[in-house]
Amino acid sequence: MRLSDLPIAIEGSWLEGRIQTLYDELADRGLSFRPHFWLSAEWFTPDGVPGIAIPFYLAHPRLMRLEKAEMLEVEGGEPEWCMKILRHEAGHAFDNAYDLRRRRIRRRIFGSPNVEYPEFYLPKPYSKSFVLHLDSWYAQSHPDEDFAESFAVWLTPGSDWRSRYQDWPALRKLEYVDTIMTEIAGQPPVNRSRRRVEPLNTLRRTLRSHYKKKREHYGLDYPNFTDKDLRRLFSDDDAFSANLPAATFIQRIRRDARRLVSDWTGSYQYTIDQVIEDMIARCRELKLRLKFPEDRTKMDFMIVLTVQTMNHLHSGRHRLAL
Repeated sequence: MRLSDLPIAIEGSWLEGRIQTLYDELADRGLSFRPHFWLSAEWFTPDGVPGIAIPFYLAHPRLMRLEKAEMLEVEGGEPEWCMKILRHEAGHAFDNAYDLRRRRIRRRIFGSPNVEYPEFYLPKPYSKSFVLHLDSWYAQSHPDEDFAESFAVWLTPGSDWRSRYQDWPALRKLEYVDTIMTEIAGQPPVNRSRRRVEPLNTLRRTLRSHYKKKREHYGLDYPNFTDKDLRRLFSDDDAFSANLPAATFIQRIRRDARRLVSDWTGSYQYTIDQVIEDMIARCRELKLRLKFPEDRTKMDFMIVLTVQTMNHLHSGRHRLAL
């Protein structure tokens, strides 16, 4: 089926309630501008458009199940997660609506928005110059994302950002957002466009081709583990020939492993699963078996997988969302 043929809409779906919650939060902050929304292939706010695209799969439970089957997780598929992304995208929408990126102070604090978006970025997990909102230290990927993440933290009810970010250089960014939002509160936007970019009814590619491209995007270009890593946990020695095959063991804990490591590192489950898949295949080739009790091996495997995922992030190969 083509994406354009999907009989879905925001109206009547659970997304209506999430959008209304966002509008209520904006009203509580005294902001009169309301971004517009449409369905598309992924989450995004186009340059120069004060509106937000929502991925099609969130408009129907069956499509959410398909997304989970193909990508192992549903980005924004839970109310709290959905609101975090909506607040972030609202930051982009306000940036566009009031042409904030042209302001000299905004550029000095966050950096030039003219910097080209990288295909990959190298996050610094312990940096205090950026707020923490979405996973993967997303504020570090580009100056515009830094602004949107700061806006999202500022907008989140009960975030207590002044206390949380006390003594962080990132506090200056939040204080700027607070100042500029107070200034534009009640003012009409300078950009009133209701344009929609790549709306669902124009997307002629099939679900099959869509997910093929998406899996390629979030896959790994190379395995980031070695045989030495595997032999720390498993062995091909005859002394362990009666033990459980390592490939069978990893397959058994695969779901828990990718979910937990994703939570710990902020990396996409699909990317982590590719590492696990490569590990399983290599364990079969080497005919490895467990050499320690399962409980200990499971914990050690989680540590190895986390280290490999963090190495992947620090290699500068952390990929931006589509």
